[in-house]
Amino acid sequence: MRDFDEPDEGELSVSAPKTWATGAPAVVHALKYALGQTSPKRTALTLLSINQAKGFDCPGCAWPEPAPGQRHRNEYCENGAKHISDEATSRRVTAEFFRQHSVDELSRRSDYWLNQQGRLTEPMVLREGATHYEPIGWDEALDLLADELRALDHPDEALFYTSGRLANEPAFLLQLFARAFGTNNLPDCSNMCHESSGSALGETLGIGKGSVSLDDLYDSDLVFVVGQNPGTNHPRMLSALEETKRRGGQVVAVNPLPEAGLLRFKHPQKARGVIGRGTDIADQFLQIRPGGDLALFQALNLLLLEAEDKEPGTVLDREFIEAHTTGYDAFAEQLRATTSWDAVLQATGLSRDEIEQVHERVLNSRSVIVCWAMGLTQHKHGVPTIREVVNFLLLRGNIGRPGAGVCPVRGHSNVQGDRTMGIWERMPQAFMDRLGAEFRFTPPTRHGLDSVDSIRAMRDGRAKLFVGVAGNFVRATPDSDATERALRNCRLTAHISTKLNRSHAVCGRVALILPTLGRSDRDVQAGGEQFMTVEDSMSEVHATRGRLAPASEHLLSEVSIITRLARRVLGSRPDIPWADFEADYDLVRDRIAQVVEGFQDFNERVRQPGGFRLPNPVNERVFRTPSGKAVFTVNDFTMLEAPKGHLVLQTLRSHDQWNTIPYAMDDRYRGIKGGRRVVLVNPADLADLGLTDGGLVDLVSIWSDGSERRAEGFRLVGYPTPPGSAAAYYPETNVLVPLDSVADISNTPTSKAVIVRLERAEERVTA
Repeated sequence: MRDFDEPDEGELSVSAPKTWATGAPAVVHALKYALGQTSPKRTALTLLSINQAKGFDCPGCAWPEPAPGQRHRNEYCENGAKHISDEATSRRVTAEFFRQHSVDELSRRSDYWLNQQGRLTEPMVLREGATHYEPIGWDEALDLLADELRALDHPDEALFYTSGRLANEPAFLLQLFARAFGTNNLPDCSNMCHESSGSALGETLGIGKGSVSLDDLYDSDLVFVVGQNPGTNHPRMLSALEETKRRGGQVVAVNPLPEAGLLRFKHPQKARGVIGRGTDIADQFLQIRPGGDLALFQALNLLLLEAEDKEPGTVLDREFIEAHTTGYDAFAEQLRATTSWDAVLQATGLSRDEIEQVHERVLNSRSVIVCWAMGLTQHKHGVPTIREVVNFLLLRGNIGRPGAGVCPVRGHSNVQGDRTMGIWERMPQAFMDRLGAEFRFTPPTRHGLDSVDSIRAMRDGRAKLFVGVAGNFVRATPDSDATERALRNCRLTAHISTKLNRSHAVCGRVALILPTLGRSDRDVQAGGEQFMTVEDSMSEVHATRGRLAPASEHLLSEVSIITRLARRVLGSRPDIPWADFEADYDLVRDRIAQVVEGFQDFNERVRQPGGFRLPNPVNERVFRTPSGKAVFTVNDFTMLEAPKGHLVLQTLRSHDQWNTIPYAMDDRYRGIKGGRRVVLVNPADLADLGLTDGGLVDLVSIWSDGSERRAEGFRLVGYPTPPGSAAAYYPETNVLVPLDSVADISNTPTSKAVIVRLERAEERVTA
């Protein structure tokens, strides 16, 4: 089988999950994938440039790099190498490809197959009533899009979606264009992942970002890794945790599945990782039930209060609490009055002894960091859970000092930078005032639509035009059937993309594909060769410079596409120098410096090796909340329960996957090979449900309104999941997540808490 043919899911095989991650096999798999995509020379150029001070930032995740003098020559992980090789591929999608494949055929192809076809090379249009995309010149394509935007009855009928692949400069220009056009409809991928983090941290600490640096992580006494899988989603975090362990720190892993990277890590750039045993990462692993993290941290907080009662003045940081926080008394009173150990143990699936062991580690640690990802955010109670994490850190003053703090781990390269640049439907008024003053116009005041509300608006006919800048909206969003119907309800859909994905096959009445430069491509404009910037999970801002010749002479940069579109739509109102911005990105950075807090002298500072770190007021113990203090919150206990005969399903990535795109049909660390339509279920649950390992089932989700959603043809795999729970890969299971099943406050889809029943596939066939 050629690697770009459709995979055969009938080749599925299952072996025991791995108990360690990385090592020499990761190097072999990365090189094999890279050499399957392009030449040895091109592979060497990309891998030696990735994450280097004069190279380009890996688009794979937002984990920060060490200081320039401390970086390895190969400063990337297995999945980062695969991702950049995927972008640097020598395969091309040309006009001939679209002549051979109708949109209907493309819609029936797998995500894997679509991605494997290669880089997009020229603008394409699907005209109303047509069955195939056809070539279109850039001027005609942008004129068509501009005409449709101007023809809308109101600017709020347009949506401008972005993923975290977008760098700072085009992100700033996109939000400027949208707001000058008259709308705050700027949904982004953060709405689907870390919106709960931003909501909780903004309310409690006054800023929706993490507070720690790599040095903090290295020097922490105790690091919690909660609801995340670093070995697959951001493997370079494992090398940082290895350094934590080397310096005497401890790690507590909290996750429904035992993840290989958190058990043992074999660093591929060190002898002990190649020929030795490697490093045990987690000192304690808590296999928690999905959604049980709120109960866990409430229990830990109660134990801290009770320890303080026994030895007053020795456990809690009373000086910090009195000087820098508010709400402590109400928090403590509610926690003491309502916490039930029986309920905690039922919600978490843990023993009291396990929780008390963690409590002892906390008492013996002067500094504590809590890291988390979507295992916390994608629940109905995601925001209260993260608020309770903040309560936990506030109790012992683990905010705003070295080795301590909050660490939401972003999974996409510049998703945090995009938000900093203004990609948010609800930017603070201070930002809007500076933006309006700098460009002499009045930005719209009405809040825009996030990703979930954008789907509802397209479904209901309130939004009629969709522009996607990077990303794969169709496969990143919940309720796949509803999302696709919504997009097909649009007058026009346009996607600014590097590679083919399913979003290009789910079209409005008219559709455009606008191919753009990749992160690894050289960007040459009238003002010479350009660079852009990104911001990582720890607020470090640095340059990224492509090194490769572009995949086609017909590609435009995202900056060029946005500025040329803005000139067509807005003309000279307001007076924004779009053409100058396209020619010289330094001019964009000069204006960012005037609008975005912390970017003073942007052009000078970002040219320093490694760039610069944005200030975080939390680290000065300055909290931009209404009270001027960090906020203890009262969070009602919540327990996730499935009806009898049902399971709680969490969606997750395979190891050979980046966001919505699989690079292979394997999940090496979980022992899955040759297939993705699998559902991992505890063997005891299989027995209770009368099902057998290896059987074929349909996954049927149920929703409070009585509606059901179905994902057909999944192979059962007995796996050490917590009793009562199951796991399966997205985007294949996004169809099961109801559009209205969202987190309170943040509106994030609840993809880690889907109530499902398993139906034998033969029953469907018989019926």
